[in-house]
Amino acid sequence: MQDEFEAYDRFDRAILTTLAEEGRISITELARRIGLSKSPTQARLRRLEEIGVIRGYRAILDPIRLGLDHVAFVEVRMADTREASLEAFNQAVASIPEIEQVHLIAGNFDYLLKVRTADMRSYRAVLAEKISTLPGVSATSTYVAMQAVKDDGIAEVS
Repeated sequence: MQDEFEAYDRFDRAILTTLAEEGRISITELARRIGLSKSPTQARLRRLEEIGVIRGYRAILDPIRLGLDHVAFVEVRMADTREASLEAFNQAVASIPEIEQVHLIAGNFDYLLKVRTADMRSYRAVLAEKISTLPGVSATSTYVAMQAVKDDGIAEVS
């Protein structure tokens, strides 16, 4: 991945950094900021979208203002770590909207989930009715976040 990224020049990196900070910027303003004319900027942007470096555009919602300020990190241990079992888990976990992130981990457990709900009661329901019933799950451990100290996406591409 690092070698692939090095193939992008300073204009591509400037486009990505600018869009990560301000996704609704106009093509004209983007071109002005990176120092290219509009047409080449638009062509580069389209190429970055087509090859999947830019996966999409979305609004960043404030979960606290939406009443979703309970965050739990869940360690998941699998009964079976063969590829078919992991794939079944991966497919099933993708359909649970309360789970914001899923990472396969090398360590004492198999997956780390970031789960966001309104409160502890809601979380307990998600854990009991959704997470614990996922294919292959043998055990879970929950860690509740007390405060988000830093919760940013990629803001700069260097």
